Amino acid sequence: MLDSGGESPEGRWSWLCPRPASTLVLRQGVLKRDGVAIAQGTDVWSCIRAMLRPRSAEDLPFPGGVIGLASYEAGMRLERIASRHMSDEPELIAMLCDDFFAFDRQEKRLWWVSHSAAPVPEIPVVLDDVSALPSLTFTPDLQREAWIAAVKETIRRIGEGEIFQANLTARFSAFLSEHSDPAVIWRKLRQTSPAPFGAFLKIPDFSLLSASVERFIALTAAGYVSTRPIKGTAPISDDPDEDRSYADGLKKDEKEYAENLMITDLMRNDIGRVCLPGSVTVPQLCGVERFAHVHHLVSEITGQLRNDVDAFDLLRATLPPGSVTGAPKHRAMQMIDALEGSARGVYCGSLFRIGHDGSMDSSVIIRSMSWLPEKTGGGTLRIGAGGGITWPSIPEKEYDEMCLKAEALIGLFSEE
Repeated sequence: MLDSGGESPEGRWSWLCPRPASTLVLRQGVLKRDGVAIAQGTDVWSCIRAMLRPRSAEDLPFPGGVIGLASYEAGMRLERIASRHMSDEPELIAMLCDDFFAFDRQEKRLWWVSHSAAPVPEIPVVLDDVSALPSLTFTPDLQREAWIAAVKETIRRIGEGEIFQANLTARFSAFLSEHSDPAVIWRKLRQTSPAPFGAFLKIPDFSLLSASVERFIALTAAGYVSTRPIKGTAPISDDPDEDRSYADGLKKDEKEYAENLMITDLMRNDIGRVCLPGSVTVPQLCGVERFAHVHHLVSEITGQLRNDVDAFDLLRATLPPGSVTGAPKHRAMQMIDALEGSARGVYCGSLFRIGHDGSMDSSVIIRSMSWLPEKTGGGTLRIGAGGGITWPSIPEKEYDEMCLKAEALIGLFSEE
């Protein structure tokens, strides 16, 4: 379920594919199609590309195709960086979605699209109320002092000229001993944090629950590329004057502006690898946008894809998202891996849909949870949070901001 929410223009369409026709999963070096292992050494990206067929669906921005995710480790592999951490989450998932619902939130219209001529499935009644979630205690992979020490080390390396900035993150995990349905947790998440790039993706041994506000890369069938990196955060308020003050303060914040500017330049370089020379432009630089819980600085970079490349080449040239790595990207990623306490997994990767017509849209997997079920009925729930570290960063303040982002999700499991 690609579940649009909130009030932004990006949140118009939602897509629900109850039963994908085929599913590819790459996990810990083993590639499986519909649960059956594929010969070792098979290129997973070629397998995903082969799932597409030239098709169209009138008046719909997604005519069917592949919906999937690429983890942060998938991006590390593309950058040829070995991690010191072992991830137990999928590296890549791709689902062939040819029978699906399309919902236009703007026009309040629902379509059933079926390339296999399947009948419209019965639509169950969904109640408005959402059950209370269990009270959970989340454990961080790095305690406060260790995380602050990692920030100080990052600042030291910036001072020595090794990098310009890095996005430092942490993971929080909780174990549920009883049976729990991740769909119930997702319904609560979408109720409290409506987001333009919300999503619920489920395979038998893994689920992603996302309330992402950040588009990664969008691509039209005609080859027009757009990306909207988010960097820079400020609170929001129900009081209009106070809210305006927060927004104005963010707009004038030199540190946040510099952070966004560097990521914008990094994304210009990444999409420039596969776009026509001279076509890459920046229509919006550091605009303040309001979301459900915070204000953000948002930029937009656009370009025209070369004729000899496609959506998969674009993904491979840009993963992992620059807004969650740092600059220079390759060195920042190496340093991040040395300082962080665990594998990022799907957090900081990208959720994407690639249509049979060659179009693509994708999000950065932030404000998200991953669910790894146990055979006993319980499982592990993980939440990631982080922030960009620059030379003016104050370590204690960076820690508080990271915790504030995590609390938007952890707070769903408090006793209140």
